[in-house]
Formats: sequence, C-alpha cells, structure tokens
Amino acid sequence: MNSTTDLVSLSNTTFSIEFWHIPLDIFNIVCLILVIILSLLFLLIIIFDKTCHTVPMLFVANSCVIGVLHAGNMFWISILRLQNDLQTAQHQDRSCIFQAYLRYAFCAIVICSFLLQAVYRYLIVFYPKHVTWLSLRSQFILIVLTWLYGLTFPMAFMFTGDISYIADIDVCDVPLRLSFALIFLSLCVYSIPLSLVMFIYLKLIRYVKMMNQRVTPANVLFRIQRELKMIRQIVITIIVLVPICIPYTIFFILSFFTALPVYYFRILFAFAVGSFLSTMLTVFRFTNPLKLSVMKKLNIRSKILIPTVRITKV
Repeated sequence: MNSTTDLVSLSNTTFSIEFWHIPLDIFNIVCLILVIILSLLFLLIIIFDKTCHTVPMLFVANSCVIGVLHAGNMFWISILRLQNDLQTAQHQDRSCIFQAYLRYAFCAIVICSFLLQAVYRYLIVFYPKHVTWLSLRSQFILIVLTWLYGLTFPMAFMFTGDISYIADIDVCDVPLRLSFALIFLSLCVYSIPLSLVMFIYLKLIRYVKMMNQRVTPANVLFRIQRELKMIRQIVITIIVLVPICIPYTIFFILSFFTALPVYYFRILFAFAVGSFLSTMLTVFRFTNPLKLSVMKKLNIRSKILIPTVRITKV
C-alpha cells in the first residue's frame, strides 16, 4: 500500500484518501470560521454604531448576513467531508442535495449583494432627485428580490435530478459536463450579475469622461467621481471572487476532452473558500465606517473622510 494513499473498498467502489485531503479540510474549516467571525463582527458594528446607519451600509449588512449563511453551509459540508476522510468512509449524507442547493443559492445572493451596491451608486449619479428610488424602502425591496431570486432558481435542480451524489468527489453537485443545467447555473450565479456590474462601471466611466469635456459644476463632478470610485472598489471586490470561476471554467473545458481529476471538487472548493475569505477582508478594506469604528475601539486616529447618505424612509 502506498504510504501517501489509503484505499478503502466501499459498496464496490474504491475510495482514495490522499495525504493532503485532511490538511486541506482543516484549511477550509479555519478559513470559513474566520469568514463567519468577520461577518458577525461587521454586522454587530453596523447594528450598534450609529454612524453606520446609512443606506450603503445596509448593503454591507446584507452581504454580511448572507456571508454568515453561505460560510455556515460550506462549513457544514467541510465538517462532513473531514469526518469521512478521518473515517476513510464514503457515503451520501441525507442533506447532501439540500447542501448543494444552498451552495448555489447563497453564492448567487452574495454576488447579487455587490450588484445592488453598484445599482445604488448608478442611481445616485443618474437619478439623484428621485428620492423614492434611493429610500430605505426601495433598497430593502431590492434586497428581498435578490434573496427570492437566489433561493428560487436552484430549486428546479432539486427535483429534476440534475443535482446528484458523485461518489468520486463524495459530494452532491451538478456534474461538470456540457448540459443545460450547468450553463443555466453559470449564467444565473456568475455571468449575469458580474456582467451587469461591469456594465454599470463602464457606463459611469464613460459618463465621467463626458462630464469632464463639459462645463460642469465642481460639486457635481466631485460627486460623480466619488461614486465612480465606490463602484471601482465594488469591481475590485468582485474581482477577488473571480478565482472561484477560473478553475471551474478550466475544469469545465477539460471535461469536453478528457476525464477530470478525481479530486477536482476539492480544488474548486478550496479556491472558493480562499476567495470568500479574501472578499470579506476586501469589504473591510473598502468600507470606511467599519475601519473607523474598529479604529475607535483600538484608539487609533484616522484621517478617513466618509461621505454618507442617510437612510430616508419614504
């Protein structure tokens, strides 16, 4: 028997435990615990710090809530996988398909939470006088709609059999092959939301260039440039999520020509976890109210100036 591999026969299948499986499981669990802690910390700061009671921070709070739920579901999956690896056992958990459904749903809501922030900045620039559109009620409705969107579209996969238990990777997933289910899933979770964010960003860049060529009041131009900067930060935050898509795309293309590595899902999962943690750190980096609140607690002076938009109830 290879010193780095244990082979376990289970239900007429062979389950291979590589030496790096358990360390990778532990890495995933530690990263997810950090994501949960950071998300809860940010959420508590937003709730109890009155300077954070603004519409933009409402979106950050939404990202933190879905961050806790998404990380919690991935933590659940990681714990079950670690148990199977430690016991050198391979079996389908009763909640396996439901875990896959939550993974798709929560991932879509996470990305849509950043799309909402970009849409809000777009409204501030192009429709600053439409107070109703910028109100707490309107933005809360948009948040609810993104949750309904994220929780609804993956439901079909639970009843069509597209989500199935894959013994080789010991997880429930939509198999990586050319299929309507996988293409539809990729469009709904990644492609459409990311494309909309980039569209808003490019349109604002074009608008700023056009305003620079005109005689524009300094305060108006400053406001537009400020919102462009905020959307640029949103784009950077989303770019941190791109590493999730890159290996997924590579394996998807490879599946047309050759058999995928047995452990491809473990690689994808590790990329997703690492990107998720990096995203939460980026949120903190670009959210000045959060940084200021932490600095106050640590008695650290800061020169950060925060332009805020107060919540308006309409």
